[in-house]
Amino acid sequence: MTTLLMEQLEAGDVIEVRTKAAHDDVMTVLVLLATDDFVILDPCDDSTPFVLQADELIEYRKFDASAI
Repeated sequence: MTTLLMEQLEAGDVIEVRTKAAHDDVMTVLVLLATDDFVILDPCDDSTPFVLQADELIEYRKFDASAI
């Protein structure tokens, strides 16, 4: 997974993030809202969206539909 530190997240982006699970899982989430300080993510699995501080989002991969 590639860390994208310079990439600005926007609402509607789909990203893959590494979880803190012991087996190092990844989760695909939809960005509902992104500011300089916080990111609201929806895992789209009927669970509640969750909020992270932007600096907690250390490693993620942003999907780029134009690259497909």
